[in-house]
Parts: sequence; C-alpha cells; structure tokens
Amino acid sequence: MEPRLVGPGPYRATRLWNEIIELFRAGMPVRKHRCRFKSYERCFKASEAVDILHELLGSNQNFGPEVTRDQTVKLLKKFLKNHVIEDIKGRWGKEDFQDDGHLYRFPPSSPLKSYPKKPSCGKEIIKFPDWNEPKAGTSQEHIPVKSVTTNSEMWYKRHSIAIGEVPACKLVFRRELTQTNIEEIWKSMTLSQLQKVLGLDSLDEVLDVKLVNSKHIVQNAYNVNKQGIVTLEDKSKELPHWILSAMKCLANWPSCSDLKQPTYVGFERDVFKTIVDYFDQMKEPLLTFHFFDVFVSVLGLLQKHSKAVEALQISCLLLPPENRKRLQLLVRMMARISLNKDLPPLSESVRTRTLMVQAFSRCILCSNDEIDLDELLAAKLVSFLMDNYQEILSVPSALKSSVEDHVIRLQRVQIKCARADTDATFPPPPFCHQISTDEFEYQRATGSQEPLAALLDEIVMNKEIPVKDKKKKLKQFQKSYPEVYRVRFPTPETEAVLFPEKTKQKPPILIWALKKPFQPFHRTRSFRM
Repeated sequence: MEPRLVGPGPYRATRLWNEIIELFRAGMPVRKHRCRFKSYERCFKASEAVDILHELLGSNQNFGPEVTRDQTVKLLKKFLKNHVIEDIKGRWGKEDFQDDGHLYRFPPSSPLKSYPKKPSCGKEIIKFPDWNEPKAGTSQEHIPVKSVTTNSEMWYKRHSIAIGEVPACKLVFRRELTQTNIEEIWKSMTLSQLQKVLGLDSLDEVLDVKLVNSKHIVQNAYNVNKQGIVTLEDKSKELPHWILSAMKCLANWPSCSDLKQPTYVGFERDVFKTIVDYFDQMKEPLLTFHFFDVFVSVLGLLQKHSKAVEALQISCLLLPPENRKRLQLLVRMMARISLNKDLPPLSESVRTRTLMVQAFSRCILCSNDEIDLDELLAAKLVSFLMDNYQEILSVPSALKSSVEDHVIRLQRVQIKCARADTDATFPPPPFCHQISTDEFEYQRATGSQEPLAALLDEIVMNKEIPVKDKKKKLKQFQKSYPEVYRVRFPTPETEAVLFPEKTKQKPPILIWALKKPFQPFHRTRSFRM
C-alpha cells in the first residue's frame, strides 16, 4: 500500500490515523519468536516496530523526516492503548509500550476510527444594512432623477436602430457604515477567502463560523507596530516582563540587552527551561481549540507552498489578538535560536531545532479532545511556521486591499439598475459613481460614441445582412448619428470601398477570328512609272 497525501478537509486527523494504521499493518514484518522457552507465531519485537514505523512516518509526506524516534514510541503507545497492537498474551489498553525486546502482535482486526458526527452548523450569511432605504431625514425629492424604461420598440422609433431593453435606474443612498458593519465585512470576506484557498465546498465541517470574532480580525489587521507585531488594547493581557526579557535574551544571544552577561555555565539552559515552563502551564494552545481542525486542514496544503502560506496567513488572522502576539514572539524566538550558532547547545542529545519543535509544539497546537496524532501534526505545523514565520504572521495584503476597496465602494452614493444583484456581499456588485451635472453632459456627448461606433462596426462587418438591407441601415445610422458615421467613413472613397461597384465585363471579342493568318513578307514590284 503506497502512502498518499491527505488533503485539507473535515476529519483530516482521523483520516491520517486510519491511513497510518493500514500502512503499518501492511509494512510490519511478522515472524515466529521465542520467549521464555515458548514459541509465538506472527509477532514482532517492540524495537522492530519502532524502526519500521519511524521509517514509515519519515517517508510519508503527511509527516516528514523531522519525526523523531521518541515521537514514534509515543504513537506506538497510543496504538497499544487503542488495541491497534497487543502483547503476545493479548493484553492492551495501557500506554506501557517501551523501545525494547518485548513481543507484540496485531489483533485479528485493528480498529479504524469512524468519522465523528459534528452538529451541523448552518452557513452564516453576513447580513448588511438595507442599502435601498435612504437614511432617516434624507429626502430624494430635490434630485431631478426620473426612472425611465425604454424598450427596443421606442428606441427604434427614436433612433431607427433597435439595441435592446434599457433597464430602469435610480440613485441609491447608502447608509453610513458603522464599525460593526466594517467588522462583519472583514469576517465575511476573510472566511470566503479561506474557504477558497482550502478548496472546500463549506467551512462547516472544520470551523464553526459563529465562534469567529470579527473584532479580532480587524484588530489583528490594523493594530500592529512597525515590526508587524500586534499591539494590544488591554495591557493586562501582555506577556509578563520577565518572560519577555528571557525570550529576548535567548533570541539575541549573546547580546542580552535586558540582562547582564551570565557568568555561570548552563545559564542559557535555565532561561530556556523558564520559558518552556511558562508556556506549558497555559490552559489553551495559542492556536486555540476552536481552530484545531482548520490548522490541521491547512497541513494538507504544505506541498503547495504559496497556498499553505496564504491559508495560514488567513487562519492566524482569526486568532484572539493576545494569542496572535504571543505566537509571533514565540515563533520568532524559536527561529532565531535555531539559527544562532553562538548559542551553546540547549540539550546534549537533541539538536536545537528539534528541541524547539518538541518543547513548544503542544502549546501552539493541540486538540481539546484526545486525538492520537495531534503531537505529530503539531510538530509538522510548527516546523513550517518556523521556516516561514515572517510571511505567515503578517497581514495578508491582498485580502486587506480587497476589503478596503469593498468598504469604500459601499460608502458611496450609487446608481442602482433594475435586475442588479444588490444583495451579494462577495464579490461586490459593480456600480457607477455619482458625477456632477457638467461631467454628465460631457460624458453624454463623448462617452456614448463608443457603443455607437461598435454598433456601426457590427453592421459593417456582418456578412449575413443582404447588401440592400445593409445600405438601408447605414443610411439610417448616418441620418441619426452623422458625427459617429463621419468618423468611420471620413470620405466618400472609404464608404465606396465597402460596396465596390461591380463592373460589367463585356464578352471577349474573338480577335483570333478577325486576324488573318501570318503571312511572310514578300517584296513587291514598285509601280514607278
């Protein structure tokens, strides 16, 4: 069985769990073993299982080569607890698996997890104010605008050329957008873009949109400092000063601005342990329990780098501002520590980068319910965050521009035409801008020539119209719009090219019949007297 990439979508963690079980059962060799003078058929050693599963996870694109042997042992403990494997005496249910020579075997059928049934969350449609109602106290009587519907027959009578039905139009006074309206627009367009990037028909299975706070999105988009870090309005939610000093010390090692240069060996390890202990005691991960399924779905896009970055940009925009700020500071510190060659090793047995992932993965991403793969999934996500944190934890500029343009368009007094879809929220319907009377007169004189010129070209180029009818239509057009016609046919010669006169060719004269056959020249006698 070949491993396959599990893409974004609902229940991705469950789908990965089931696939790993199937791959492990298919790839784990079993044979006869002896233990305490007794033979056991179709079993395997614990250390062999660790070897096989570690290699399987490392070569699987859903997890990658950064999976450690210790993480593999933890996963096998969960296999034993969930009866994916059992010892040779049939015992299971406890996480007492060790990387040693104990014998284990597969039960007759390893239980695959069924997909949980989540309560359906109806699609949340963001309702905007009713733009058709004028603001209280505003009257439209002073505006000399009259709704007129002109059908093709009336137009033909007026201009001798039928161009189709012209819908009725009227001025629409937009209500003033409140801060709440703008926040809801941000929420609607952000979720729409996230759904598009993930390629899902609906976000219902990975996110309860009612739990998305529109205020958080706006604060994360606009309340930032020069470095792009979120600034909090509630200062009580800031990180303690001593934790910030410790993080700066390791991130800028050996230049510790807040602390004096240490003099004892192992100081940097004590500082690191202090930071780890602080983040471990948090009751909820920085990416929150509510958004666990969203970030797990994004992991299915890691093979498409640009899409994964965009999806994480938008997903991180949904976080509470205090969580987003802590995530920005923590991941930036982790990335700097991993690349800092001047910093002494923080562990004797583990590489610094691997240590960063192991130490902080769970405080960044984990599930409220016990999910057996959450540690591996968190490690995968944290590794990607460390490599691309500057892009991921910045405000998506394309989304911000789209929202701001949409808000500006909604704040203008606009012209509404019949059959226009004014209730659409994303993408916004196209409207005309209000103009002055002088500008209107100028556009009426100049701007209408383009469609008329296009209509004239259509008549000219249409080869299905008989010549007689075409001449008649052109004559009508010339009479109604002489200026447009003159631009197209400035001289009679250009008009004549359109209808070249057919010259009647006379039947050829049989010249050969009139000519005598060639006779050689004979000298004749002169008649001179």
